[in-house]
Amino acid sequence: MPFPRHRFAVNLSMLFTGLPLLERPAAAAAAGFGAVEMWWPWPETPNPPDRELDALRKALDDAGTRLVGLNFYAGRLPGPDRGALSVPGVESARFRANLAVAAGFAASLGCTALNALYGNRVAGADPRAQDALALENLVRAAEAADRVGAQVLIEALNPAESPAYPLTGSAAAVAVVDEVNKASGLGNARFLMDLYHLATAGEDLAAAITAHGGTCGHVQLADAPGRGRPGTGALDVPDLLSRLDEAGYGGWVGLEYRGGGASGAGDFDWLDEL
Repeated sequence: MPFPRHRFAVNLSMLFTGLPLLERPAAAAAAGFGAVEMWWPWPETPNPPDRELDALRKALDDAGTRLVGLNFYAGRLPGPDRGALSVPGVESARFRANLAVAAGFAASLGCTALNALYGNRVAGADPRAQDALALENLVRAAEAADRVGAQVLIEALNPAESPAYPLTGSAAAVAVVDEVNKASGLGNARFLMDLYHLATAGEDLAAAITAHGGTCGHVQLADAPGRGRPGTGALDVPDLLSRLDEAGYGGWVGLEYRGGGASGAGDFDWLDEL
C-alpha cells in the first residue's frame, strides 16, 4: 500500500476546525496521525505574542504531533488574500517581519518546510514590479529558512478560486523556484505540489507528478471538484499516490481538505480503502 497513514499530515487549518486551534493537535493524534501542517495561525499579525507561540508549541508537543509544514504570514487566509510577499507596501513589510518569527517557531518544532504564498496581483501595480519584489522577498525567505535548515515552498493555486494569483500551474511555480535558487545561491526553494489546485486548474496530474514528483518539496491533497476528502470528487487518489511513489517522492502528503467538523468522524475513512 503506498503512503501508509504515518506519511500523511493533517492540515489543522482545514480539518478539526470546529475545535479551538490548541485542541486540534490532540484531535489529530486521536485520529491516528503523528504529523500536522498549518497555515500561519495568526492572519492578523506577523508577530504574535510569545505566549501564543508558546501555547501552540506546547499543544503540539503535548499531543505528540510533529509539525511538518507551516506557512509564512500570508495575509487574511482564509479570506481574500493569497499571500503577502509580492504585495507592495504594508503587506510585504509584514511578510519580512514574519520571516525570523516563523522560521524560529518552525525550527523549535523540527519543521523544515515553510510555504511562501506569492500574493495576488494588485490593481494599479506594475506586475513586473510585483515580481521583482517577490523575488527579493523570496530570497530573504530562503535565507531565513536556510539559517534553520529548512526549505522554502512555492505553491501554484487554481485560477477559478484565485483569479488574481499569478502562479496557476506547475510550470509557473517551478520557474519561480528556479529563479529563487539562482538568485539566492542556496538551492533550498522547492515546488509545493497541491494536487487539488493543479486538477482544478485543468493540469494533467500524471504528467505533473512525472515531471516534478521526485524533486518537489511537499505534496498536498484534496479531491476535486469540491476540495473534500478523497472519494467525494473525481480524482483517482490511489493512482495518484502510486504515481508519486513511482516518481520517487518520499515526503509528506498534507491532507488539506474541508472536513466534516470537530470530531473528524468520517473524514479519514478513505484511508482504510487504500
